[in-house]
Amino acid sequence: LPGLPPTRQVVFQIDLIPSAAPVARAPCRLTPPKMKELSEKLKELSDKGFIRPSSSPWGAPVLFVKKKDESFRMCIDYQELNKLTVKNRYPLPRIDDLFDQLQGSSVYSKIDL
Repeated sequence: LPGLPPTRQVVFQIDLIPSAAPVARAPCRLTPPKMKELSEKLKELSDKGFIRPSSSPWGAPVLFVKKKDESFRMCIDYQELNKLTVKNRYPLPRIDDLFDQLQGSSVYSKIDL
């Protein structure tokens, strides 16, 4: 897509509690119109290269949440996976503390992690 950075490999890992077995919940039942919308959304995301088919033993159900404008937002229910993850013990720094550290600086750089 124009204006986006080039595609690059991303190394990402979710740490699980020891002896965690893969969780795959059954899909949520969807009405025919929502199923059609889901199919269209998945095709759109696949065509753009944002998603790809998976053969993972892990699975999470998809559901739709109504937005203020009466359209639907596709959401993934990761509650079962979240129960098996090791919690991050290092919270993000507070934004006001970061601003205090930058006070008086005249040169800033941005690093994309």
